[in-house]
Amino acid sequence: MTTPTPLDQAHAQMEADPASDAARLRFYERLSDCELFLMLEKEVEGDKLEPALFDTPEGRFVLVFDREERLADFAGRAVPYAALSGRGIVGMLAGQGIGLGVNLEVAPSAMLIPDEAITWLAGTLEHAPDQVEAAVEVFEPPVGLPEVLLSALDGKLATAAGLAGSAYLVSVRYKGGGQGHLLGFVDAKDAARGALAKAVSEALTFSGIEAGALDVGFFAGSDTVAASLAKVGLRFDLPEPEAPQVYRPIAPGSDPEKPPRLK
Repeated sequence: MTTPTPLDQAHAQMEADPASDAARLRFYERLSDCELFLMLEKEVEGDKLEPALFDTPEGRFVLVFDREERLADFAGRAVPYAALSGRGIVGMLAGQGIGLGVNLEVAPSAMLIPDEAITWLAGTLEHAPDQVEAAVEVFEPPVGLPEVLLSALDGKLATAAGLAGSAYLVSVRYKGGGQGHLLGFVDAKDAARGALAKAVSEALTFSGIEAGALDVGFFAGSDTVAASLAKVGLRFDLPEPEAPQVYRPIAPGSDPEKPPRLK
């Protein structure tokens, strides 16, 4: 039996509880985050790709699969394809009047997503929280945040390898009034700030939490604020980027455990 993929599991949870907005949001989050294999009409030429389009009574669709073998099973032959993130495909389709056929005929997560839902998802993925500029009066341990949000943040930040050293979730009170929660990134790369802010926004959205319920800040590790965050905050460690693998050919016979083979 084929092991269910993360997309299969999210789809099954959504199907098991059709009335649950949270389950539906988690499915769309999984679809956005995973790598999908888009069936093409012909091989990619330069930076241009031409998805295969299918007309159905429900509208026009392109087809994606979350495993290469599922694409091959559906097509029954070798076909050109492109491996893209779900969010990239959604952004490409938004406003085009084209829906998304997912794992059709080859997986329990098979479904048709209409173009209106694609446009909604693209708009959702574009949202980003404002960065904090107000002066902070005090940091305190975070309280009252739902477990679903903490899990969503943990999952999102696990995919942000190398973009920041760490992040701390705290309760915060601002000078002049106002309070809430803040996720403070420490030693984030300048070019990655927008991506990290969007990741936080998506964690909020796909957890069913109201936008604006979590502020985002960026701090240098040498800043005294970073020490204050570490003292009271809930820490999230971002993974280190994988080191590039360097291929070093081994001359035949140089390894005594692997003598050369005679032909």
